[in-house]
Amino acid sequence: MSLKATWFRDKLRKKSKQGFQGFPTATIAYYGPNAKLASKVAVAIIMSQGAEPEVLERWFSETNDVRSDPQINEAVVHFLQLHGVKSVVMPDRIIGCPHEEGVDYPEGENCPQCPYWAGRDRFTGEFIH
Repeated sequence: MSLKATWFRDKLRKKSKQGFQGFPTATIAYYGPNAKLASKVAVAIIMSQGAEPEVLERWFSETNDVRSDPQINEAVVHFLQLHGVKSVVMPDRIIGCPHEEGVDYPEGENCPQCPYWAGRDRFTGEFIH
């Protein structure tokens, strides 16, 4: 991985490890067809406690893992700066399929393109009994 890619990735991780520093707050979530490859990152900006996200931006990659893509990580960092983000919440794992229920496939069904996630808890990756 290039120095540039590492720098932006590490900047995001460090910001998330600082804990709550006030609003605006950003949530960064990675999605992929399985638990190893992140093909989508979604970033939401929340301006105040209890508010719904005011801005939502998504980035995709068909070929690279978005977590190590220098252009995507740079765009995310600039997006956070543009909105004056003080706090970042970011899970340390991929939290589900990149396709949207009700948009890309019917609500209440499993994604036909991502069988890995069928029957799994998206936050732990473990099968739901």
